[in-house]
Amino acid sequence: MRTVKTPDGERHLLLSTTDGTARLRDPATGEEWTVDEDAVEPAVEGALAVAAEGIPESVRQLVTAAHDERTLGVLVTLVDDGPTAVVDLLSAAGLCESDFNGLFAELRAAGLVTECRVAGERGYAATETAAEAVSLLRGASTADA
Repeated sequence: MRTVKTPDGERHLLLSTTDGTARLRDPATGEEWTVDEDAVEPAVEGALAVAAEGIPESVRQLVTAAHDERTLGVLVTLVDDGPTAVVDLLSAAGLCESDFNGLFAELRAAGLVTECRVAGERGYAATETAAEAVSLLRGASTADA
C-alpha cells in the first residue's frame, strides 16, 4: 500500500495496479474505486499516516494517549463530571502519586486535559478535544450496537 495524489490534490491509498488501472481507497471513508493509473502520482507521505488521517484528529489524540482502560476511564470521567480535584482523581484512579503524575503529564502533553482549580484545590479538566473525542467514540459505539 502506497500513498498517491489525484489531480485535485487529494491523497489516497493505492491498493493495487493492474493493466493500467489503479485501485484507490479514500482514507476518510474507506470507499474504494478504480481509476486510470496515469491519473495518480506518488506522494511522499507514508500510507499508514495517511490511513490514520481518516479518523478525526481528536479521536487520534485520545487513542494514542489512552494506552489502557484506566486512562480512558479517567478521560471519560472528566468529560462527564467536569473539572475534578486531584485528591478525588487520585482516589478514583487507584494510582500511586508518581504514576498519577506521569499519566496526567501524558494527557496534558496530548492536549486532552488541562490543570484548573476546583474549590480552591488543584485539579484537572477535560479539554474540548477530549470531549469531542469521547462524543465521537460514543456515537460510533451506539451506531454499531
